Amino acid sequence: MSGDAPSTAPDRASNAGGVFLAFLELGLTSFGGPIAHLGYFRTAFVERRKWLTDIEYADLVALAQFLPGPASSQVGMAIGLRRAGVLGLLAAWTAFTLPSALLMLGFAYALVPLAETLGTGWLEGLKAAAVAIVAHAVLGMGRTLAADAPRATIAVAGGVVVLLVPGVLGQLGVIAAAALVGVLWLRASPSGTPASGAVSSARPAAAIACLAVFAALLVALPVLAALTGDPAVSLADRFYRAGSLVFGGGHVVLPLLEAETVAPGLVERDAFLAGYGAAQAVPGPLFTFAAYLGAVMAVPPNGVVGAVIALLAIFLPSALLVVGVLPFWERLRRFAPARRALAGVAAGVVGILGAALYDPVLTQGVLVHGANAPSALAIALCAFAALQFWRAPAWAVVIAAAILGALVLGG
Repeated sequence: MSGDAPSTAPDRASNAGGVFLAFLELGLTSFGGPIAHLGYFRTAFVERRKWLTDIEYADLVALAQFLPGPASSQVGMAIGLRRAGVLGLLAAWTAFTLPSALLMLGFAYALVPLAETLGTGWLEGLKAAAVAIVAHAVLGMGRTLAADAPRATIAVAGGVVVLLVPGVLGQLGVIAAAALVGVLWLRASPSGTPASGAVSSARPAAAIACLAVFAALLVALPVLAALTGDPAVSLADRFYRAGSLVFGGGHVVLPLLEAETVAPGLVERDAFLAGYGAAQAVPGPLFTFAAYLGAVMAVPPNGVVGAVIALLAIFLPSALLVVGVLPFWERLRRFAPARRALAGVAAGVVGILGAALYDPVLTQGVLVHGANAPSALAIALCAFAALQFWRAPAWAVVIAAAILGALVLGG
């Protein structure tokens, strides 16, 4: 570590508390999704606290875009790791994630009582809001990640495959094929400006060990679940796989979680979409949707235990990958085939999310209403206009859609 970069060589024990408090403030106030979170992080840690330079921060953001999992949470983990080692990583993740996770757990327990007291109209409004939110995400991601003919072709082909071959296998096949096509067909994007100093306090041996654990769990959990039949292991396997294989973070986790929970009958479709809509109204990372899903599972472990298992399992891959890849990131980001593969995968996930926009989001959020489908579609269109053209915050749109649903779709 160089002497002119004190932020990379902190007193870990004394700084972990500061990391926790800084990220707790963000966990309570960071509305707006992963892109907005990255803006909040830059303000907090580059401008206000001077923990990183702009170049160092941009390098961490590039790393998060390269890895599967939730981008903003991974950037937060990397900042905590730089500031106070592994203890700092844990402090950053806990403080940024806990407020949202507790709110989603509370919503899981309140879902049935609220439906009995207020009727189901507000739930239908949440499902209509999910249509608008996913459509807005598909459009925005398409403009960025599938902006030219080759990448748009990959995205469309990926969407077609997922529609024809629904489920986890279709989605994983699209990701693998998109990476291969990206290597063979796409041009490498610029590698960017290198960081102005060391970007990790992890030793290479520890990093390699984390990568080995990441791979071992990805292989061992499904085998162990099949051999033991233990529902807790099966639950951990489903959410660990989702956290390991979702490129793009944020809304892209929706189709894989749907395939892992709704398709096998573990979570009802209505409950899934209602929770996804509610997740837009809370601060912090969208991946805390996992805590809600773990709590509302139809079979044990569910409730608080299910929420804890699902939450830890979906974020564990990110922690292992951040610690494992960070020491080697500067060399890896200059490898042109890796950048081409990433570009292909990014285009592929646009197609996967586009397929999810049709099923289950549109089919369950609008078309399922039959004669009331025009009213549900009207709520979804108003919500989309508010997001796309009026730049309204997602949490406000969700609340408004729930109120409109109660008034228009009540029952």
